[in-house]
Amino acid sequence: MQKTNATRILDKMGIEYEVLEYDVDEDQLGAEHVAEELGISADMTMKTLVVKGDRSGVFVCCLSGDHEIDMKLLESITGDRNIETVPASMLLSLTGYVRGGVSPLGMKKSYRILIDSHAISKEKVSMSAGKRGVQIWIKPTDVVKATKGEVKNFSREKH
Repeated sequence: MQKTNATRILDKMGIEYEVLEYDVDEDQLGAEHVAEELGISADMTMKTLVVKGDRSGVFVCCLSGDHEIDMKLLESITGDRNIETVPASMLLSLTGYVRGGVSPLGMKKSYRILIDSHAISKEKVSMSAGKRGVQIWIKPTDVVKATKGEVKNFSREKH
């Protein structure tokens, strides 16, 4: 397995993780499909969404694969009046990653990283290693440490 920016960062920090690989389906890049491919439940995945607030600019949200952002909660945390998900076409230029392979680690620019409190309740989670088809199996508390993320409550279960 080739190293990614995310795994290099974890190695440098001495954080333990395991690499998980799966077959990529270009039509199914969501957390639920990744979980299915890995044989785990969606709540054991951590998806990374890049968003932009009207006041705070671009920032990153990490949340459980079975949750979605509650925009009202997120706006109250950031002070924004309007937050939108960044279009997939802008991900590469903003983060260095493509849709389905966005990791909160190793982005080409430093952004504020918010990690939802629901996502850190598991012993371990699967998150993107920064490349489609490659995940990192890691303690969520280590994700917080490695990203210097802020743990906040900003999600709700998907309906």
